[in-house]
Amino acid sequence: MADTKREIERKYESDESGLPDLTGVAGVAAVIDKGVAHLDATYYDTEDERLAASSVTLRRRTGGSDEGWHLKFPVAPGVRDEIQAPLSGIVPGSFTGLVRSRVRDAELLPLVRLRSDRDVRHLVDADGLLLAEVSLDTVRAERLGTGKSAEWTEIEVELADGGDPAFLDTVDKRLRKAGVRPSKAASKLARALAETAPKKKRPKERTPEAPVTAGDHVLAYLRTQRDAIVALDPAVRRDVEDSVHSMRVATRRMRSTFKSFPKILDREATDPIADELKWLAGELGVARDREVLHQRLSAALDEVPPALVSGPVAERLNRWAGERPGKASGHLIGILDSHRYLALLDALDGVLTDPPLLKAAGKNPGKVLGKAVRKDFGKVSALVEQALELDPGTDRDTTIHDARKKTKRTRYAAEAAKPALGASAKSLIKTMKALQNLLGEHQDSVMARQTLRELSAVAHAAGESAFTYGLLYGREEQRATAVEAELPGFWAGNKDATDAL
Repeated sequence: MADTKREIERKYESDESGLPDLTGVAGVAAVIDKGVAHLDATYYDTEDERLAASSVTLRRRTGGSDEGWHLKFPVAPGVRDEIQAPLSGIVPGSFTGLVRSRVRDAELLPLVRLRSDRDVRHLVDADGLLLAEVSLDTVRAERLGTGKSAEWTEIEVELADGGDPAFLDTVDKRLRKAGVRPSKAASKLARALAETAPKKKRPKERTPEAPVTAGDHVLAYLRTQRDAIVALDPAVRRDVEDSVHSMRVATRRMRSTFKSFPKILDREATDPIADELKWLAGELGVARDREVLHQRLSAALDEVPPALVSGPVAERLNRWAGERPGKASGHLIGILDSHRYLALLDALDGVLTDPPLLKAAGKNPGKVLGKAVRKDFGKVSALVEQALELDPGTDRDTTIHDARKKTKRTRYAAEAAKPALGASAKSLIKTMKALQNLLGEHQDSVMARQTLRELSAVAHAAGESAFTYGLLYGREEQRATAVEAELPGFWAGNKDATDAL
């Protein structure tokens, strides 16, 4: 079983003068010499360095207290999540899954070997608790199969597990005062790749220029969503909190963008991709929707006085929701490992590399994007007006749900247009988010009542009282009625939300 830890560290350039004196750093009671460790690490990547391009590192390391396989994902500058697995001769199967969204079908190869002599010091407080580990690393890098090598010395400061990141600022001040400067390379691997690169210049990932045309803005937004899907894939596999929801939202944003800007991107090319995004969102939603509904009904049940809870309601609700095993379901991992999913990722790459742009894509973004956003908002307006004219019931519920879906599309379109339209788009995003939440509360109530009817029928058939289910049903009706009462006033104040576009 792989273990995960949050790694917070800073790296510094160093010469041969060794570690500066850190005994006077605030909060440090002692600097303990832990000796020299000899580390030998082989880094794996695809031939075209796809992992390195995403700042992901995969290595097999011997020596030190944590020898084994290490897989690191970037979280923020100087912060990475490190997943560890026991030492073995091949890349752990769990790791190949976690990098699949980036690697796809390419082979993982040993590219770089780093051998380091690590002179370690522990900074401890007055109680002997570890604050940070500081090391002076003498590094010898070799690009395998080429004979190219490099050597350097660096200082690494890693915060102790659960430590206060502000402590690293304190150490940083002392190091800078001693003439030490932050490393220009983000990691040892990044420096090794740069310093052992073949004479022929390695192709670098092209950084997109600032959006200029309408097409530039739409592609920039799509690229952000594509990157989110790829980056969230390993988090979904590890069942990181909110990762499934976030990945599902990214798929919806991409699909919605294809539909909102048909004058910019040819829908003959994007519709098949949108269909696959809908499929993926649906698969991601299988467990997510039930989880959200279970949380809602459980919270509502907690508010019911014990004297009014008749029968094993909580137990039946939990059985309906199913057990959460603490990791992504086998079905969902199967989806992420499927050829269909990987083909979708390739298709997303393709539409960004060679986008099917139409004539309007080259025009002024303010005019083109503004028109598209207003068109989407017009659909929201028509549905909200229709809902307000309907009597309470199934038809109104359906129309409100349709209005919610169009509200999300308008919000996402405004997000794509925000860099071009500025404050007016920002204001519309805020309005659409509020409307989406309002209408979403209504839809959640509709789904909750449907579930309560089903659970009530099952309980009745088992000879249990259905009283509490009816009580909860009535409270959900009241929540929906409150939304329907609030909607006219909200809409009256926001139906002209696109006038400034």
